[in-house]
Amino acid sequence: MPETLTIAPPPQATADRIRRHFPALERTLQGRPVAYFDGPGGTQVPREVVQAMTDYLYHHNANTHWHYPSSEETDAMMAGARAALADLLGATPDEIAFGANMTTLTFHLARALGRGWGPGDEIVVTELDHHANVAPWQALQRERGVTLRTVPLIPDTGGLDWNMLEQALTPRTRLLAIGAASNALGTISDVARAAELVHAAGGLCFVDAVHYAPHTLVDVRRLGCDFLACSAYKFYGPHVGVLYGRADLVRGLDVPKLTPAPESAPERLETGTLNHEGIAGAAAAVDFLASLAPGATRRERLAATYEALHVRGQLLLERLWQGLAAVPGVRLYGPEPGSPRTPTVAFTVDGQSSEDVARALGREGLFVSNGDFYATTVVSRLGVGEGGLLRAGCACYKTEEEVDRLIAGVARFNR
Repeated sequence: MPETLTIAPPPQATADRIRRHFPALERTLQGRPVAYFDGPGGTQVPREVVQAMTDYLYHHNANTHWHYPSSEETDAMMAGARAALADLLGATPDEIAFGANMTTLTFHLARALGRGWGPGDEIVVTELDHHANVAPWQALQRERGVTLRTVPLIPDTGGLDWNMLEQALTPRTRLLAIGAASNALGTISDVARAAELVHAAGGLCFVDAVHYAPHTLVDVRRLGCDFLACSAYKFYGPHVGVLYGRADLVRGLDVPKLTPAPESAPERLETGTLNHEGIAGAAAAVDFLASLAPGATRRERLAATYEALHVRGQLLLERLWQGLAAVPGVRLYGPEPGSPRTPTVAFTVDGQSSEDVARALGREGLFVSNGDFYATTVVSRLGVGEGGLLRAGCACYKTEEEVDRLIAGVARFNR
């Protein structure tokens, strides 16, 4: 991530130009435009994504691997989608598998890996993670008898205890499951360092990049991970999960699959008939992001887009953080601006439940999410109570005016 905010977004990536692609932004509530701060739970979708899904369903809908035009067109769409997601993740098309969502894919991968593990083998997870990157590995503890070790969160910083992580990795470690970014606090963890540590111990590295992929361009080679999962609906696509797996590892996995199903990577990871229209939409989401900046290749255009959006996102984050910090009774959680983090802000309002605040803001057309966001351990360790946190995220279509509206809306609770 850039250390200083020294560049300006190219014209293609200005907020006004981006917003024109999103029909949801035309919605009003009681005469006021809706401001969507719920991107960490799922972003809005540009027209191009819906058009790609509609075009597929209207004109190309078929099952795969048969010898008539619509089936062949579906095969071509699938191949194109793997190439698009490979460009997004810095992988190759034969390393991209699709599924219902990150959670389902992770359970599936865990089951495949776990068939070769048993008592004496160890898996390391963290307190900072969404439980989709904890529960699948807990299942192996019950079903296969493996030992689960947990790396603690440091509540004051919102980061991991790296000393404890290093101590948790031993020659018995088979896998480290780590999140690249916390969906609750926005914390970005040093996955490349974690991967290096677990590889030195002889284990594998699985990365949850669901909250990371919308904000930082993934490079699986630089990260050094063996597996990585994300979800298209967090980066302006439909509800489809994406799994990167090193091709050599995927070819050797004892995956749960039907005997007639393909044995080649990555299809051997995919069960049943997939959500073809959703996959078409996921590819279109990647192309939408690539269209926002210049470059000779799709990967170069994506890199330029992500750099520009990072700059603007960090400026919005700082504006939101400082504005909320000035409101009496508001408490902020996670790393401060300037730290490695996403433009996602978690906060509470003294004397108010997160649900009451979210409902009141919603009536003003300010859509924020609240609760634990399936990062249950994070909320528990922060000690914020049953209501959990309020969470506001700055997606690519967010503006300064909307940020100021949210700050003013929260401030009204303390008048």
